[in-house]
Amino acid sequence: MHAPLAAPPPIAAIATPAGRGGIGIVRVSGRDIRTLIEAVAGRALEPRVASRVDFLDAAGATIDSGIAIYFPQPNSYTGEDVVEWHGHGGAAVMRLLLARCVELGARLAEPGEFTKRAFLNGKLDLVQAEAVADVIEAATATAVRAAARSLSGEFSRDVHALRDALIDLRAYTEATLDFPEEDLDLLREGDVRERLATIRQRLERMLARGRAGAVLREGLTVVLVGAPNVGKSSLLNRLVGEDAAIVTAIPGTTRDTVERNVEVAGIPLTIVDTAGLRETTDTVELLGIERTRSAIARADLALIIVDAREDDRVRGSAIGEVPSTLPRIIVHNKCDLARIAPHVVGQPNSGDAAGGGAAVDVWLCALNGDGVDALVEVVQRVAGIHNVGEDALFARARQLEALRDASTHLQRAEIHADSMAPIELFAEELRAAQHALSSITGEFSSDDLLGEIFSRFCIGK
Repeated sequence: MHAPLAAPPPIAAIATPAGRGGIGIVRVSGRDIRTLIEAVAGRALEPRVASRVDFLDAAGATIDSGIAIYFPQPNSYTGEDVVEWHGHGGAAVMRLLLARCVELGARLAEPGEFTKRAFLNGKLDLVQAEAVADVIEAATATAVRAAARSLSGEFSRDVHALRDALIDLRAYTEATLDFPEEDLDLLREGDVRERLATIRQRLERMLARGRAGAVLREGLTVVLVGAPNVGKSSLLNRLVGEDAAIVTAIPGTTRDTVERNVEVAGIPLTIVDTAGLRETTDTVELLGIERTRSAIARADLALIIVDAREDDRVRGSAIGEVPSTLPRIIVHNKCDLARIAPHVVGQPNSGDAAGGGAAVDVWLCALNGDGVDALVEVVQRVAGIHNVGEDALFARARQLEALRDASTHLQRAEIHADSMAPIELFAEELRAAQHALSSITGEFSSDDLLGEIFSRFCIGK
C-alpha cells in the first residue's frame, strides 16, 4: 500500500499592497491551522465572526491589535482553513505578523497560490481562477463588469453548455460506430447537420464575445498618423480631454511621439500622437519621423488624419505610410473649413478592423468636437465591441486559442459531413473540439500550464 500523501504546509502572505495604509491584512491557508490561530490570537476563534484580538509573538507580547476572521474548511476561499489577520497597515507591523505565522509552521505563499489551491480544491474552475486576477487588473469599469461575469461563472456555464451539446452529438455518432448493423446513414440526416450548425453558431458568438473581452482586457494602441498641421495633436487633446500636446499653426510642431492612456467608450486606449510625415532635411524632425514609423509598427489601429480640404493625392500619400495589414480609419479633419458636415462613409464588420486595405472615412472637426462621437463609434466597431461590450467575455489569449481550435475542428467536421468521408473522421473532429473546450475550464490542464497561469498573480491572492 502507498502511504497517504502528506498535507501541504499552510501558506501565508501579506494580502494588501506594499506601503503604509489604514489597514493591512495577513492571510493564512492550510488543512488545519487551528493551532496556529490559537497561538497568534491567544484563543480559539468563532467561525466567520470578526473578533477583536491582540496578535501575540512567541513570548506572548502584543505585536498589534486588530480583527481576526476564521473560515473553516471547506467553506472558505481556498477550500482549506483560512484566517485573515486585519491589523494596522504599517510595513513593519505586517512583516512581524507574517514572520510569526511562518514561525508557527506556515511558509511564504507563491504568487497566486491561494487561488491555485482554490482551483485544485474545486472551489473555482480555471476560468474563474483567471478572472480573479482579471478583476484586480481591469483598467475600466466596462472591463471590471466583464471580468466579474467570468468570475461569477457565466463564461464557464457557456463553455459547459457547448461541451454538453457536443457530448450529445458525439454519443449519437459513437452509437452509430458501435452498431453498424443498424445501417444508420448518420451524416445524411438533416438533424445531425442542424445540430452541428447550431453548435458552430453558438461557438462563433462566444468567440466574438471573447475577442471583445480581449480588447477590454488588453486595450488598443492607436497611432495618429498624417502630414504636419492636419490636426493630429488637436484630435489627441479632444480624445483625452486635456491639452496633452502643443497645438500651433506652425507645421512640424510635434517632433516626438506623445502617448496618453485614456478610456474611450469603455475601451482602454493608448493614443500615440506622432510627428508629421513629410520630406525634410531637419535632423531633429527626421528623428521624429523615424519614431512615427516605429509607433506605426507596434500599433493595433491607425487613425490617418488628413485635411478635409486636401485632394486624394495627399490622402493617398498618408495612407501609403501605413502597412496594408494594419487596420485604419481615415479621419478627414477640419471639415468645417471645407464646408462639409460631419459624417461617416463605409462601415467595417465587427472585429475585422476594415482589414485588407479597406478603410472607413470619418469627417469631423477635432477643434470643436463635431463628429468625434461618430469616430468613437467606428473605433468600437473596429475593435469588435460595438453592441457587445456589455456582453463581452473577459477572455485570455489561451482561452481564445482554445475557442478558435474548437471552431476549426467543428469546421472540419462539417466538411467531412458534406464530403461523405468515413464517419470515424467526423467523430474524431467532434472529440477534438470537446477536448479544446474542456481545456478552457481546466478539465485538461498540465502542471506547466497551471504554473504559468498562477505565477502572474499577485502574492496574497
